[in-house]
Amino acid sequence: MSCAIVRPMDLLRKLAAWFARRPEPVHIRHGKVGELAARKYLEQKGMKFLTANFRTRRGEIDLIFRAREGAGWGDFLTGNETDCLAFVEVKARSSERWVRPANAVDRRKRRLLSATAVAYLRQLKTRKVRWRFDIVEVLLVDGQVREVRHLPNAFPVDERYQYL
Repeated sequence: MSCAIVRPMDLLRKLAAWFARRPEPVHIRHGKVGELAARKYLEQKGMKFLTANFRTRRGEIDLIFRAREGAGWGDFLTGNETDCLAFVEVKARSSERWVRPANAVDRRKRRLLSATAVAYLRQLKTRKVRWRFDIVEVLLVDGQVREVRHLPNAFPVDERYQYL
């Protein structure tokens, strides 16, 4: 039977590290709450969650879902629908006094999302897949979800990546 020896300096370092932890910044907390709310909302709408926070050296895609195109939410599938990958950018805001959260997805951000989506598509075994970019706006009040808005097919793929 062996006992672990705890040295006083090790214990002091651990205690100092524990007390020195800083609380998570508000924008990080809002982002996590927003992504969770967006995921739940889209799953309730019948989309199938694939992955979250897909990263490359160029950027990150918040959520990736498989969606059915051609049918409205709640419609019976008629056989004319096709699977589509939805690359979802989540924008959580505590106020929309000045602009809508979706306005933060500017040309530069769309280009980075396009490049990251192409990197994801290259990892798939089949390249013949439809895909689109969605934005989900999550409005928060006191850190709690007040409203979720889904903007499907919110913007086209950046022209540099249209013919891949």
